[in-house]
Amino acid sequence: MSAERGLPLDAGSRSLSVLVTGTSRGIGQATAGLFLSRGHRVWGMDVLPAAIEHTRYQHVVCDVRNRSALPAGIAPEVIVSNAGVQGSGSDIDVNLKGALNVCERYAFEPGGRTPAPQVRAVVLVGSSSGHTGAEFPEYAASKGGVLAYARNLAQRLAPQATCNSVDPGGVLTELNRPVMDDPALWGRIMALTPLRRWATPEEIAEWIYFVAVTNRFMTGQNLLIDGGEAGGFDFVWPED
Repeated sequence: MSAERGLPLDAGSRSLSVLVTGTSRGIGQATAGLFLSRGHRVWGMDVLPAAIEHTRYQHVVCDVRNRSALPAGIAPEVIVSNAGVQGSGSDIDVNLKGALNVCERYAFEPGGRTPAPQVRAVVLVGSSSGHTGAEFPEYAASKGGVLAYARNLAQRLAPQATCNSVDPGGVLTELNRPVMDDPALWGRIMALTPLRRWATPEEIAEWIYFVAVTNRFMTGQNLLIDGGEAGGFDFVWPED
């Protein structure tokens, strides 16, 4: 058995080719920026124009809902499927079917049975909603599907590559402005969150990088990163 299989993908300052979807804002933008800062080459994919300018960044404007529109000529070693919407009426098409389209297109040879020769890691960005069922019904259903799809991919990509999902709770992004900017709603949310804060996109990007690059043995797992909200409880008992 080669010892190299247990080393981080970036061992020896190796530069990786990385595909990140949804890079024009939020977690996707932070993730692409982190990979770039660590010397990797990044393809970004979004329905919006590029929000990143870098010599090792190439942006593709396309809609992940349309598999036939996904461009050829991209051969990523790492895939981060992040593109998503919330309460849009298209949550399942973008969040779940979009992830399927991207991963089946770039992680496998045509036919979907054999992993593409270069792929080494896939990270799907899920949500705590996929664990708890909270949020808009279509959004929760879409993210529940993402969690199951991560486990499906892990089996099909092994032993060549890993696949896991990183599932954030509250993140400080523009999508969450309706509650972030309302003091009453924000107070209610913080009361339910043991760490009394939400994550930044940069924090979630660090988790994605670790799961994709540093980790070489965990696969088929759904990592809940929510500040303890899903596991919170209030033990009620008479005081002595």
